[in-house]
Amino acid sequence: MFKKILVANRGEIALRVIRTCKEMGIKTVAVYSTADADSLHVKFADEAVCIGPPASSESYLKIANIIAAAEITNADAIHPGYGFLSENAKFSKICEEHGIKFIGASEEMIDRMGDKANAKATMKAAGVPCVPGSEGVIEDFEQCKKLAKETGYPVMLKASAGGGGKGMRAVWKPEDLQDAWESARTESKAAFGNDDMYMEKLIEEPRHIEIQIVGDSRGKACHLSERDCSVQRRHQKLTEEVPSPFMTDKLRDKMGKAAVKAAEYIKYEGAGTVEFLVDKHRNFYFMEMNTRIQVEHPITEQVIDFDLIREQILVAAGVPISGKNYTPNLHSIECRINAEDPFNDFRPSPGKITTLHAPGGHGVRLDTHVYAGYSIPPNYDSMIAKLITTAQTREEAINKMKRALDEFVIEGIKTTIPFHRQLMEHPDYLAGNYTTKFMEDFVMKEEIED
Repeated sequence: MFKKILVANRGEIALRVIRTCKEMGIKTVAVYSTADADSLHVKFADEAVCIGPPASSESYLKIANIIAAAEITNADAIHPGYGFLSENAKFSKICEEHGIKFIGASEEMIDRMGDKANAKATMKAAGVPCVPGSEGVIEDFEQCKKLAKETGYPVMLKASAGGGGKGMRAVWKPEDLQDAWESARTESKAAFGNDDMYMEKLIEEPRHIEIQIVGDSRGKACHLSERDCSVQRRHQKLTEEVPSPFMTDKLRDKMGKAAVKAAEYIKYEGAGTVEFLVDKHRNFYFMEMNTRIQVEHPITEQVIDFDLIREQILVAAGVPISGKNYTPNLHSIECRINAEDPFNDFRPSPGKITTLHAPGGHGVRLDTHVYAGYSIPPNYDSMIAKLITTAQTREEAINKMKRALDEFVIEGIKTTIPFHRQLMEHPDYLAGNYTTKFMEDFVMKEEIED
């Protein structure tokens, strides 16, 4: 087992990893930028190393600085968390070259599944259902036009190197195709330095349902049930739940088997997520694979009583998995609490937290790195906490979430707590009747303060 793990991340995920390491008797090293000197992950690690100024490119994305921090502290493994370098093939390879275990996917696996066009081709070969569309990168607009006609409108143009909704365009009729093609390529080039595009059939009334998997070094994989991530704004998830209110036992079995087949076909090692689009007829199609831990992993942990970070560490150390597939026996919901103003188009709201009261009680979990007096820097993702409630039924989990949101007080900045309070009262959400288009019609109602 590892003696010391450096956590190459920040905020709540860094703190989450540090906690599990301590429970396993493993020493920890936190890295931080100058903007994060007061973050709880820095305070609770055994050692902490400053790796640069606030800009991510000069700190959390600076591979040389992170490797140097690992070497001077004698860390024998690095946990990348999510975001930043967690799916960076070069970083995985450099860790290996320096004799440091990367607790994540190998360079080859990240390369294979990181490019969406290559990932789709791999999944087709594995026999996993894929959305109809191009076999790979589209060569030019003439081929694009021909493919759109063959696939049938509506279609979705996607950047091959994309993420976060960048370089994506829905096209409903032929006369709109050229404008969409040109604007998507321009956006992709600016965001990723790559304007390669591919095309898929646009799935109507889609659900975004993902399957958590774990694979070991012996080529064995298992699944840990699903998460419904359909409530999104600009392709960014806002809340997630397990089990999905749309799921049936038959569909879970089929999707679980497909995800395990995908993982075992590529001999995947570590924790990962196979993401699917599911249409209104419960047909499901491979969308992408994330070769890292997910933001929403706590809800899976809650419903099956399982520490996914611990499992990541064990697998990285060569311990085989049990091979058991899991079915949720509770219901869990996660609300992402962001430093954003939901009454002002979710505009970021960095600044100093003057007051913080955390909710508690049975079935309430709060993952956060912030506290009263903490200043949220403007340099990073705006998520500052994850509020998770777990209960016997969906109705109970929602009622528990309502109560927890009412108890959750953060002053000094704007947060998305009011949005989640209104979401938990929305009739379509309460009925489990939502798709990835849900937020297009959602309107915040002004709240009257007491």
